[in-house]
Amino acid sequence: MRSKSDEAPEFGRVTLDSLREPIESGEVVIARSCGIATFPARFLLVAAANPCPCGRSMSMRGVCTCSPRSRNAYLGRISGPLLDRIDLRVDVCPVGPAELLSAAAGGQASETTTQVAERVRQARDRAAQRLRETPWQLNAQVPARFLRANWPLTPESLEGAEQALQSGVLTARGLDRVLRVAWTLADLAGSDRPGRAEVDTALSFRLASAFSSEAVS
Repeated sequence: MRSKSDEAPEFGRVTLDSLREPIESGEVVIARSCGIATFPARFLLVAAANPCPCGRSMSMRGVCTCSPRSRNAYLGRISGPLLDRIDLRVDVCPVGPAELLSAAAGGQASETTTQVAERVRQARDRAAQRLRETPWQLNAQVPARFLRANWPLTPESLEGAEQALQSGVLTARGLDRVLRVAWTLADLAGSDRPGRAEVDTALSFRLASAFSSEAVS
């Protein structure tokens, strides 16, 4: 795939939608007249996008020059079904002069890369231990119906997710992915299972972004 920039919406919608099935199944199926071939394709998708074609709609400096039509066309290249398969959506605000100068002066992050890597290793070990008698090793691989059947969460923990599901802002597939992310958050926190905080945080990663399911069609 080729694009004139590194922004996901600069790819064609057909090209982007071709990722939907591999994200879901972890396989690429190629059908030709001579037969059908299936290839493994389990990958981690990381995509970035501006909030509009000119990139200035959230800027503290400059004025957005995009028309509503061009902005909707830009956002609409990422279809709802594709977006529904992306677990974490994070809006990144423009960095101001103070932050840039602080970084240039050698400001320190709250955690080092080594510390974060160790925290992730411990979380993966917790998941692997919990899943040791199953065919899976990672939370992302576990069918949500298995999670619900074998490690059910309390009604209080699921209250926010259930409200989002009933209101239509969360799909059934989205709920499954919220549960998996909530288990990962619990593993990172060293908890035995997700509580209300982990489920609500996982839900916020899906609903708080400008690239929400209501913004694209």
